[in-house]
Amino acid sequence: MSVFVETANAKINLTLDVTGERPDGYHDLCMVMQSVTLCDTLQIMIREGTRLEVQTTNRYIPKNDKNLAAAAAVQYFRNAGIPRPGLSIFIEKNIPVCAGLGGGSSDGAAVLRVLNARYGALTSEQLLETGAQVGSDVPYCIAGGTMLAQGKGELLSALAPLPPCYVVICKPDFPISTPILFSKINCTKLRCRPDTGGMISALEEGDLSGVARRVYNVFEDVIEPKRREELKAIRTVMIDSGALGVSMSGTGPSMFGLFDRRESAEKAQKRLLKRYKESFLTRSV
Repeated sequence: MSVFVETANAKINLTLDVTGERPDGYHDLCMVMQSVTLCDTLQIMIREGTRLEVQTTNRYIPKNDKNLAAAAAVQYFRNAGIPRPGLSIFIEKNIPVCAGLGGGSSDGAAVLRVLNARYGALTSEQLLETGAQVGSDVPYCIAGGTMLAQGKGELLSALAPLPPCYVVICKPDFPISTPILFSKINCTKLRCRPDTGGMISALEEGDLSGVARRVYNVFEDVIEPKRREELKAIRTVMIDSGALGVSMSGTGPSMFGLFDRRESAEKAQKRLLKRYKESFLTRSV
């Protein structure tokens, strides 16, 4: 029996653009993605037998192969051509679920990293391809850091790192349906798009203020007005507390703010915690 412990970092979208519809029913995306220190912790036990079980500290998360951690394990051994051993996966959940922060994808990516470190059956490229079979965000979560993600999210290009900063994340208490948001996106009628080129240049220059000025997510324009007003209120709290820039991550509903001073970030988190229990002070990775 072997036991491995791995962290699974949350991600935020510094930019998110939808550039077109694909013949396979998905959309083409262009995103600048960033890891943060908010993370889940996975304990992965490889043992005798063939049983695969998943346990988590969050009772709302599936414990069967619908859990991306389990799905990743199944896909790894299928692609590696290795008989699957018994696996017990325990996930200490800290990343909010259904939040636009890639929590499930990051858990799946952590499993893939551990298994490939143990068995070494896949090349780095094959591991990313395996991740893409599990979920669109999984390849990014395998790599982490600061990346340009295109296609469905699986085409990755490394970027200059985000300058060190504090990141406050706030998840409001309502869900947002990813399929519904995508159904509302009309790529030819989007009013505003992120300045992806400018974002990449600001990263290359190590210009945190320039990065923060360019954070933008096209999905904020298609959220229903009632929810948009609540996100606007969260943005206002962060800006008033000293955030350099604020945007929504993924398909939401989590909002994040970039701060250059810890005191300002702490102030924002403290104010947000009065209403939103899932408010976090974290840092860029």
